Amino acid sequence: MNAYHPACCSPLDDHDPLPRTLAGAQLISTRFDPALLAEDDLARCVIPPVRGAAKRQAEYLAGRLCAREALRRLTGQASVPAVGEDRAPQWPAGVVGSITHGDNWAAALVAPASRWRTLGLDVERLLPAERARRLQGEILTAAELQRLQGLDEEARAARISLTFSLKESLFKALYPLTLTRFYFQDAELLEIDQDNARLCLLTDLHADWRSGAELDGQFTLFDNKVLSLVAVEA
Repeated sequence: MNAYHPACCSPLDDHDPLPRTLAGAQLISTRFDPALLAEDDLARCVIPPVRGAAKRQAEYLAGRLCAREALRRLTGQASVPAVGEDRAPQWPAGVVGSITHGDNWAAALVAPASRWRTLGLDVERLLPAERARRLQGEILTAAELQRLQGLDEEARAARISLTFSLKESLFKALYPLTLTRFYFQDAELLEIDQDNARLCLLTDLHADWRSGAELDGQFTLFDNKVLSLVAVEA
């Protein structure tokens, strides 16, 4: 296995920050610094190149390093998921997975398809109050906006950030199953209870995934970030 580890990424970490570990799953994470990215880092890591500025290349490298190690632990094969035409990761047969990166942190979660039908993992930096207020109309449905009533400014910003992340996780989970794109107004966060969430589709995506379908999620807050997961059992 390639022993080179780039200076732009911290040592790979197998600590799972989520409140509940998925049966059979592997989560690997790293912190990355685009300023430390070397021109030949992707080549030396034997990871196919990606176009973009240093930030894009560093986050891609970090995510693929996590995915490769997670797959090695799960399957014994240290493979790097290719990028599909729709830019989604292409996982090996018998494996489902998800990659996320944000705020200089990246992670990959993989699991056997025999146990899990799909996974959607997303990390977001918590939105500052003013930015959350500007974006709330794009992210939240009318019902979700109504539920913000009575929350102070900090709690509102946290709820908007959490809703954003959970809907991203929902999209990552359902897109591979439906191959249909959908948007923030096409799903709703019905309720949260400590670190659990319940989401509902508001549009038909597929014969198996119609408006009204409900899915569970989980989340955690750490280092001014929110990490969320939507997983569907096989």
